[in-house]
Formats: sequence, C-alpha cells, structure tokens
Amino acid sequence: MKKVFFIAGIITLSISSLFAQETESKASYPGEFKIITVVESIVPMGMGRSRIIDSQTEVDANLFATDRTDGKKSDQNEISRKDIKIDELEETKLLNFFSATGINFQNIASNDAMISSKINSMIVQGWKLTYVTSGVESNSGAEDGQGIFITRLFFSR
Repeated sequence: MKKVFFIAGIITLSISSLFAQETESKASYPGEFKIITVVESIVPMGMGRSRIIDSQTEVDANLFATDRTDGKKSDQNEISRKDIKIDELEETKLLNFFSATGINFQNIASNDAMISSKINSMIVQGWKLTYVTSGVESNSGAEDGQGIFITRLFFSR
C-alpha cells in the first residue's frame, strides 16, 4: 500500500511540475516590445541635436518586406522610403556632451536624470526594461567635430 501512495505521489508531483513549467514559460513570454532610442550629440557648443525618441506609431514590418527568389532578384524598389517614415513620435530634448570648453559633466548628469525619468515613466506604464545596447559614431579625423552616442532601450510587457 505504501508503494501505491508513493507512486501516486511521484506521478502527482511530475504532473504538477509540468503544468508549472508550462504556465511559467507562457507567463514569461512578453506580449509586445517597444524601443526607445537615446541620441546624444558629441558636437561642441550646443550645435548638435540630442534627443530621446519614442515612436508613437505601430507599424507592420511585413508590409515593407519582400522575398528574394534567387538571391539577387528583389522587389525592394517597389517600396517607397516615404511610406516607411512615421509622423507620430515623441521627442524629448537632451543636452550635448560637450560645451565650448570640452566635456560637460553637468550636461551628462542632466541627461541621466532625463533618461531615468523616461525609464521610470515606462515602468509605471507596465513596461519592463529588457535589454540595452549602445554605440558611438564618429569619423575621428584630425578635425573631427561631429558624432553621436546612441543607446537603444528595449522594453517588454
């Protein structure tokens, strides 16, 4: 009789474990993603344009995708670039990294406060910060006076 209860207990635990894993995997899959882009200029004296960009338009990328049939033939020319551009976006102004005298730490701290505010706002709206990636673009020539630092914040819910 003890063996029967023991085997029944093992079976019950196994089934419960399977249901728990299935529920957990469904619950951890985000239903949607949103990307916020932060562009910070490294152009001195306020001549650059630093912004937090938040698209306010939902887009179906499949409407702008084509298939290649032989690796070379493409119908991409039938898709107009002007049709891809969106009109509804939220821009939050940021400060440039450099002033006339060089790197400006007050500007960096101000940008950090603005970016933190945006992240906190997204969290209040039910979004979770899932991933962050960044990069720098600059020509780095002898007279390099331009470039950007870009950060993409990936949110999910």
